[in-house]
Amino acid sequence: MIYKIWVSVVKEFLLLKRDLGGLIILFVMPLVLVIAVTLIQDSTFKAVTNSKIQILLVDKDKGSVSKTVFENLEKSNYFTVVTQIDNKPITEEIAKENVYKGKFQLAIVIPENLSSDLQAKVEQNVEKIVSNLGLTDSTSTSEPQRVIKEKEVKLYFDPAVQMSFKNAVMSSIDKMISQIETKSIYSTFQKQLGEETINFEQKSFITFKEIIPKINNKEVLPNSVQHNVPAWTLFAIFFIVIPLSINIVKEKTQGTFVRLRTNPVSNLVVIIGKTITYSIICMIQFYMMVAVAVFLFPSIGLPSLNIEGHFLLTSVVALFSGFSAVGFGILLGTVASTQEQSAPFGATSVIILAAIGGVWVPVFAMPKIMQYIAKSSPMNWGLEAFYDVLLRNVSFVEIIPRISLLFLFFIITTSIALFYDKKKRTV
Repeated sequence: MIYKIWVSVVKEFLLLKRDLGGLIILFVMPLVLVIAVTLIQDSTFKAVTNSKIQILLVDKDKGSVSKTVFENLEKSNYFTVVTQIDNKPITEEIAKENVYKGKFQLAIVIPENLSSDLQAKVEQNVEKIVSNLGLTDSTSTSEPQRVIKEKEVKLYFDPAVQMSFKNAVMSSIDKMISQIETKSIYSTFQKQLGEETINFEQKSFITFKEIIPKINNKEVLPNSVQHNVPAWTLFAIFFIVIPLSINIVKEKTQGTFVRLRTNPVSNLVVIIGKTITYSIICMIQFYMMVAVAVFLFPSIGLPSLNIEGHFLLTSVVALFSGFSAVGFGILLGTVASTQEQSAPFGATSVIILAAIGGVWVPVFAMPKIMQYIAKSSPMNWGLEAFYDVLLRNVSFVEIIPRISLLFLFFIITTSIALFYDKKKRTV
């Protein structure tokens, strides 16, 4: 039995050796993919955090509020304020046109009389409070209050800008305006009560601090490498489905499978041989990815993958992910009648599994129904297992449920393939 399996493995390697070009592509393309995607995402992250984005500011107010907004934006590490184009002041129409044409990502339009109307509104509210407390002269006659309409700070965004950028900018500006309003309220109270009587502290009382997880007393900061290497390694592992299914179809169409069946070799032995062979290829892919992430990434300006203390567990996750990919490939190759069926369906199904599994878009950002569907993707099980090991620092016992699902997927797909092949031959 062991000898038959060994011969079957050797046979699979000989088949792969005949197509050296395809074998090289199988190893090289995933490496190119993970380097390219990581570089793009890392450079995008740096571009957002390290370089300033030019924004247009149209100041119709010319008051203290617009001045404070301008100063805060200038002090920011993210924005550079542009108030003139071709040495001419920017109007709202010019700003709108430039933003909608994609020349700038954002324009802020501050309305007229914002400072004076804000101060007037605050004074009205403070006077009401002070009056209700009985701190004003009761004999004085109150004048009818002027109706002050709400003010609108307009934001024009480039239509190509992502929603996450819009939300971040709107949140930042909303916080800035709120701080200005709070400062105005405090200042007005000081005037009403007498500046020497009380001094309000205007610093933020509530602040935020991120608590970063530690491993061996060292802070672990997730980066683009730790997210991309597991994701695209899984993507590469599952692309083994295409050559595996094509080889099975070739064996059927060229008569190789019939000749194998005339020998005293069961289909199970052939399946085991394919499983061992392609699992080895998956592990080579994984180790090449890790080697590139550890040794090559630092030389091209990317963070190195921190695999310290995780090498064994990540290897286990990669092995079981490889099993599930091989099982899917065997099922597809058994069911498909031609290469024209297996190759496109294999490529498309892997992309779909990656899409719903969280390789491209995080699962938590998906609609609720897609989050449930994502849990059915073997890529999601593998990806979460990688994240558990690399980012959440879990033990082997805690990843057993996920790798069990991967192995169960392999058992089910190969069993269906064996049953389908037996049924087809008896018919």
